[in-house]
Amino acid sequence: MGKYTVASLFAGCGGLDLGFRGDFTALGKHYSRRKFDVVWANELVKDFCLTYQNYFKHPIVCDDINNVLNTKNYPNPLPEHVDVVLGGFPCQDFSHAGKRRGFENTKRGLLYQSMMEVIRRTQPVLFVAENVKGLLTLSNGDAIRTVVEDFKSLGYHVEYHLYLAADYGVPQMRERVMIVGTKIGKLPPFNYPKPILSKSNWVTCKQALGDLENTAEGGVYNHYWSKAIKNKGQGNGLISADKPGPTMRSEHHGNIEWHWNGNRRLSAREAARIQSFPDDFLFLPSTSSAYKQIGNAVPPVLAWHVAKAIENFLDENLQSSEAQISAKSFTTTENLLATAV
Repeated sequence: MGKYTVASLFAGCGGLDLGFRGDFTALGKHYSRRKFDVVWANELVKDFCLTYQNYFKHPIVCDDINNVLNTKNYPNPLPEHVDVVLGGFPCQDFSHAGKRRGFENTKRGLLYQSMMEVIRRTQPVLFVAENVKGLLTLSNGDAIRTVVEDFKSLGYHVEYHLYLAADYGVPQMRERVMIVGTKIGKLPPFNYPKPILSKSNWVTCKQALGDLENTAEGGVYNHYWSKAIKNKGQGNGLISADKPGPTMRSEHHGNIEWHWNGNRRLSAREAARIQSFPDDFLFLPSTSSAYKQIGNAVPPVLAWHVAKAIENFLDENLQSSEAQISAKSFTTTENLLATAV
């Protein structure tokens, strides 16, 4: 099969997009190019857009997705069709660490409905919606059931799975839900990729960050750290050198975790390493914004493994579908010729 076109919603700084594109080196390993081409991307926050466009070198629509969908003759409109829709719809309202207002916050908690509208308009064969673990337990499970049923109503098989990033080579105990929809009549339900690592060989913080411990501040891209003093709030513990890091949070108000040496907090580059971003991924325009972008992102290495599984799934099943169509067409032609004779 050839390339698969992608529309990316709520793209952030581009962690999910980078994983689906591939062709990057992180934590000493190269992740090969995948078959996905992001042809249209959207993000609301200007700093995120600045970082995204600087790295990917292609435009991103920096606006509220509802403005894009509801404005006639929008200057950079949504494509009429794409093969895949990606969307890490805003998740703070579903988070265990947040206020967990979820669907009560109609502006943010219901943004997945904007993703539904994009799917309705572009008719992809597959979509991926990413969110936090808290979505599974919100309202005693009613939230995830509602989201799944709403996506199913568009004509898709819908499966979801809770991923632990450490199981896929990311040095972080981050748990995220990925909901995958596959077009009924074209594809079967999707089976998630199995973990590639176990607890005994997870990537540790020492393995990921050891070379930066004594690097001078500013010695590499984004190697600057918060000077917030230690207090009793969240994010004031030391990370463990011999374990994966804790979840990098988007909202920490300067309370990014402390380095295992206890001398300083993690730098933005170290947080990016824990999230599996490549070292040439520059976060703009400031350290505080970098922390937020990093914490908000999908780990690119986790996304790459999901993308690889989806690519193989599409190649196998769409080829089978095309072969069946060709076989039916041949049979019909053969019958017509037999009738003519």
